[in-house]
Amino acid sequence: MPYDLTSRLVVGLASSALFDLSESDEVFRTKGEQEYRKYQRKNENIPLRKGVAFPLIRRLLSLNKLNPDDPPVEVILVSRNDPDTGMRVMSSIEHYNLGMTRAVFLQGGLPYKYIPAFDIELFLSANPTDVKQAMMSGYPAGEILSGNIEDDLNDSELRIAFDFDGVLADDEAEEVYQATGNLLDFHEHEEKKVDIAHNPGPLKNFLQRISDIQKLEIEQAEKDPSYRPVLKVSIVTARNAPSHKRVINTMRSWGIMVNEAFFMGGVDKFNVLEVINPHIFFDDQKIHLESSSKVLPSVHIPFGVTNR
Repeated sequence: MPYDLTSRLVVGLASSALFDLSESDEVFRTKGEQEYRKYQRKNENIPLRKGVAFPLIRRLLSLNKLNPDDPPVEVILVSRNDPDTGMRVMSSIEHYNLGMTRAVFLQGGLPYKYIPAFDIELFLSANPTDVKQAMMSGYPAGEILSGNIEDDLNDSELRIAFDFDGVLADDEAEEVYQATGNLLDFHEHEEKKVDIAHNPGPLKNFLQRISDIQKLEIEQAEKDPSYRPVLKVSIVTARNAPSHKRVINTMRSWGIMVNEAFFMGGVDKFNVLEVINPHIFFDDQKIHLESSSKVLPSVHIPFGVTNR
């Protein structure tokens, strides 16, 4: 029988998100494709340095120990390299024992076309054009922003943080605020619709899969009291009371419980992100990522009215 991806959390990952490709990209830009090919072959067995998404991916894949016979997580490399130049990426994956076995090499082709073929709930890339093409086609994608990120091997938790509007939910409420610029109008709109769940945003299905894995962790902890769940999910949003109610009611309607929620009311999100120290933070506005991306893995979701 074919290997079924529909019941798993599937992440599609460009090599630019997983590894630091600055040196090899410089060769390609300055010396051309043939010299790039020679360079990659020469360094094929020299592992690439870890990239911004590496800490997230390593921890996601470690969750497969919950059910090794039916692993809940699948990470698929979706690369613009051809199979020849992509050998170094695959060798690096093997070097770090990441447990990624499936890969797509496109020789400069468009990655977004293959997102539905693999039931991908999140495509991550450092290439903003690839990410925007995916989003314009209705697929969930995020641009990994460059930063000085360290992978703390002694930290066993996996902390994921989300903005709400334009990320987990659609941009309906954000459109109201952008149209008037009046916070009172925004709160009035949300109070009127407090019991009406938001429509899903681009990463709702990704969060749903994360929530499903959290439930597996709870089951494991019930069977084995020594097991400590590692997944921790936070919402960090510019909303504050009274518009917080619709967020909570929406999560209830989706059957999703998050561990933490921060209703910041305009306070700089970085103040709490420094404390949370997430392995990934998703926001639809780059201005909210300017501080965090320097020291925390940060992803821009180019969705909705704020990105038009």
